[in-house]
Amino acid sequence: MSIVEVGPERIDLLLAIGPGLFDHAIRPDQARAFLASPLNVLLLACEGELAVGMATGTVLLHPDQPPVMFVNEVGTRETHQRQGVAEALMRHMLDLARARGCEGLWLGTEPGNAPALGLYRKLGGKEVPFIGFGWDEAL
Repeated sequence: MSIVEVGPERIDLLLAIGPGLFDHAIRPDQARAFLASPLNVLLLACEGELAVGMATGTVLLHPDQPPVMFVNEVGTRETHQRQGVAEALMRHMLDLARARGCEGLWLGTEPGNAPALGLYRKLGGKEVPFIGFGWDEAL
């Protein structure tokens, strides 16, 4: 398995992904916009030509704090779950965030998502109290 950081020049990799990895079909306009920003990161875990996992993140900038990485989502094909794919993606994302000068990384997950909770705990993440709010169809 290899981890590939997808940039704008490799949008073909993203557009070739079929169902079963992302929550929805890839929208070319949104994919181009996401990849165009140097603050965004899209990682694919690949076995040969097949993308078996993905993670996306965004560097968050603040006027009074150092940059941090927010992990938008992590996903693994059902056929490849519990095989270390998400762990490899998260380790790569942590390394990438540090290399980009981020002084931290954070994410959220559902309280009932036992596999994700186990992974993030295994990787040394600290649980913090958090209440999320969403407007319109954001969540």
